[in-house]
Amino acid sequence: MPEKFSKWVACWGNATSITDRKEATYAKDLTLRNPIRACFSGNKLRFHFSNLTGTEPVTISEAYVAHSQATSAYSPVAITFGGSTSGTIPAGEEILSDEIPFDVTAGETFDVNLYFADFTQMNAGTAITGPLSGGKYSYGNFAKSATLPDDLTRKTNWIYFLNTIDIFTEEKNFALVCFGDSITAQDWPDYLTLRCAREGFNNVAIIRRAVSGTRILREYSCITYAAYGLKGATRFPIEMNVAGARTVIVQHGINDIIHPVGVEVNKFRPWSDMPTADDLINGVRSLYITHARKLGLKIYSGTLLPIYGWRTYNENRDIIRMAFNEWLRTAPDFDGCVDFDKAVRGHDNPKAFSSGFDSGDHLHPSAKAYEAMAECVPEELLK
Repeated sequence: MPEKFSKWVACWGNATSITDRKEATYAKDLTLRNPIRACFSGNKLRFHFSNLTGTEPVTISEAYVAHSQATSAYSPVAITFGGSTSGTIPAGEEILSDEIPFDVTAGETFDVNLYFADFTQMNAGTAITGPLSGGKYSYGNFAKSATLPDDLTRKTNWIYFLNTIDIFTEEKNFALVCFGDSITAQDWPDYLTLRCAREGFNNVAIIRRAVSGTRILREYSCITYAAYGLKGATRFPIEMNVAGARTVIVQHGINDIIHPVGVEVNKFRPWSDMPTADDLINGVRSLYITHARKLGLKIYSGTLLPIYGWRTYNENRDIIRMAFNEWLRTAPDFDGCVDFDKAVRGHDNPKAFSSGFDSGDHLHPSAKAYEAMAECVPEELLK
């Protein structure tokens, strides 16, 4: 009889970017706890940790994985690095843990607990939201504790250093990568995961590779906007390192269109940064499509959402968006299109969100709209 589990597949993942540059950039004696929903069953895990945007080495003093809802005592299993219970991530690099024997059942939640004893540069991470996203941090070492002390613990949507988790699972399982900016860093990939569970698409993991503010063609070098992350040319080849991936959905480009305002308004956002639709098209072709094909991945386009009412909105920006969207819908370069714009735009005014679908800033969708985005992903990508 063949072995039930036969290959590695990414079951959870995020991008790694530069964290928001606040007054404090170091932490000490800190525990991070990230609850992870298991989409597959398996018997081993391995963990990717990233210090891609760090300028100093980061040492994980202790790391553990544990079943969140254990019926017996909380039983953390050490995550090791070359047999050691601590691991150092060099500046600008990523590391992979040892393979950790750990039985996982699809649908359960397990915790990944990290402890940092010494001063640690918290410069590599990303902020994500959604019904399945978020974690906690505590002052002190509680990496092996079943509960975290209320008076020393707060919730956070920043995910530091933990980049991807692979599970040794069944041959039929695979990963679908969602690549983009704040729209994808927010809720719709979580709603897509919940949809898959609800509708019985049990062989696909939704892997999020998204950074708020990121652009296809350019990136910022100032600390004010450093958290907007790396440009597409840099991000995409790194972030497509996903075990078991078959397909990527790319929904990216709106920040290229809405950011430029002129140096008289903002010295870091010159008008020279404003792309044409052809600039965006050529960027996607050369940066994303070409690399996805080299990896043997299918690539689906995701149309850009309405921006009517956004603080930098003007007609010219929308003309660029609509021209780019038309190419995303019709270009034979892609294996298909996920028409997010059509799913959330208004019937009477297609330049704006449909009623109830605007979060209030006229750029980001509401929770209801994020659900609609998840619902419009074609079943062919989930089977």
